[in-house]
Amino acid sequence: MKGWVSVVLGVLLVLVGLLWSLQGFDVMGGSAMSGKTMWAVIGPIVAVVGLVLLVLGGRWARRTGGSRA
Repeated sequence: MKGWVSVVLGVLLVLVGLLWSLQGFDVMGGSAMSGKTMWAVIGPIVAVVGLVLLVLGGRWARRTGGSRA
């Protein structure tokens, strides 16, 4: 179970990080975050943390045989 939780959390963090990055780089407008350098820095950091969780969670899930009911 722990591996799948990490995978789901990793996917969510990657998506949020991508969204924040696009807003920070002013690619996606219409938000108070648009065009702000802070979000252009925080977004990729969050996305990288999400990728790490995704990879580690995937390895953990494969090693333990996936979910056990």
